Amino acid sequence: MGTSSTKLVCLAVSAFLLASVGCSATRTPIRVGILHSMSGTMAISEAAVANAETMAIDEINAAGGINGRRVEAVIVDGKSDAATFAAEAERLITRENVCTVFGCWTSASRRTVVPVFEKYDHLLVYPLQYEGLEQSPNVVYTGAAPNQQIIPAVKWCSDNIGKRFFLVGSDYVFPRTANAIIRDQITAMGGEIVGEEYLLLGSRDADAVVRKIVETKPAVILNTINGDSNISFFRSLRAAGITPDKIPTMSFSLAEDELRTLDVANMVGDFAAWNYFQSIQSEGNREFVRRFKEKFGANRTTDDPVEAGYIGVKLWAQAVAEAGTDDVRTIREHIRRQSLEAPSGIVYVDPETQHTWKVVRIGRIRPDGQFDIVWNSESPIRPIPFPVYRSRAQWNELLTGLNAGWGGAWANPGKK
Repeated sequence: MGTSSTKLVCLAVSAFLLASVGCSATRTPIRVGILHSMSGTMAISEAAVANAETMAIDEINAAGGINGRRVEAVIVDGKSDAATFAAEAERLITRENVCTVFGCWTSASRRTVVPVFEKYDHLLVYPLQYEGLEQSPNVVYTGAAPNQQIIPAVKWCSDNIGKRFFLVGSDYVFPRTANAIIRDQITAMGGEIVGEEYLLLGSRDADAVVRKIVETKPAVILNTINGDSNISFFRSLRAAGITPDKIPTMSFSLAEDELRTLDVANMVGDFAAWNYFQSIQSEGNREFVRRFKEKFGANRTTDDPVEAGYIGVKLWAQAVAEAGTDDVRTIREHIRRQSLEAPSGIVYVDPETQHTWKVVRIGRIRPDGQFDIVWNSESPIRPIPFPVYRSRAQWNELLTGLNAGWGGAWANPGKK
């Protein structure tokens, strides 16, 4: 065979090999950022969400990528510090050239990074339930708005447990504004708030707060503590003789993953409100749980933020495939009309608010660290980011006052 013929054969073989492995072998990857706390007080919660997001990306790549392009994740530690989140968000956008960022947990971190995404007209996919009072064209919210978690849970407590409430939370924007919503709601329902106390983020001392709970004897505790401060809080409750059969706690930021770090035997009978629980009995959810455990360990659990992180990536991937490009503005336009069959059921993005329609569920903690679902809304609830108790101007005034009181931050900067 001559030299020319040999070259032609080699070229043909090379072309065949490239085609057989897919065009992703020759096309640039789609770069995204994953921005969560891998260290600090919030690592107890956020690391699992990052796991779920990477799992979704791995599944997308195993199926051939998006339009033949692999997804490449740049994973960054927010270090449980809002300023670090903002700096890393900017670096992901300007230096790492990602087209979307999946990340944040606390509203302090989210509210600190949103101006960065708006400055660069970029896209953040945020996976947490939160206090609402926000709607940005540069954010897709895959967690619950207040009317999809907080408000129905408070009504359920009033109807099924009692009307005397004690509010306890971490001292940053989510618990402060969530409790403002709760105060308005309880007033409208004719209930009573017997106490309201806050712990600094990362605080290890809850004894003083628990003493006030003992003194006021509420029917139920509404808990918006975040991170590992929950360990100290529940330890202090039990030491003071407050058990779920005497005064139950309804938590809004405590799920299956956090329960792995607590004494579950002493938590049985307490409640949490979410859109997803690992105990949902559906084939899709059982398969989701199986894959998560297979990838990260049999002792690991899924929970609501894990599922919200996972579906955020999947909704985004559908939008990119439909758009045919990783241009961030085009992705934003297409993601506003996405839906999917999630482990929690049908989830779809509301095009007006860029929040997701979701089923509301209330669970009771059981001895194995899972939840028995005691109530659900049956069908997905339309997200309402701004509760009707006050006008947008009044909610903005509340937020502005908190921000000013904390010296321009979104959390109390006091020493722990």
